[in-house]
Amino acid sequence: MTDNSSQGNEETNFETDGGVQTANYLDKEINIFKPATPFMRDHMKVIIGSFIAWILFVFGPVTATAIAPEIMTETMVMGFQLHYFLTAVMAPLGALLLSAAYAWQRDRLDDQYGIEHGDEADAGAAVAADGGEE
Repeated sequence: MTDNSSQGNEETNFETDGGVQTANYLDKEINIFKPATPFMRDHMKVIIGSFIAWILFVFGPVTATAIAPEIMTETMVMGFQLHYFLTAVMAPLGALLLSAAYAWQRDRLDDQYGIEHGDEADAGAAVAADGGEE
């Protein structure tokens, strides 16, 4: 068997391509209420907006039933009481729509700030089961 562990004794100097210019926030304290970069601020706006919408989808029907039980139980939608329809149908549908809206907003932010998540050259490379490239 041959020794494939040696890489040779030649010295090569590698230079980076410069990468993506980002703000140096590693030296700063990360605070959810005071984001360090413009991207973080915009991303937090999307997250907080999505969270508020999620609260309305999940807890809105329950709260409305507690506040106005007559309306929520006497109103029928597609053969179901309104509170049941909103909880059983609209809450899961709302979660699905919120997921799609978040993905769309995140893609928009990535485009705005020039963030790329992959390279077309990497997409064609197959990976072998042992972790190496075929």
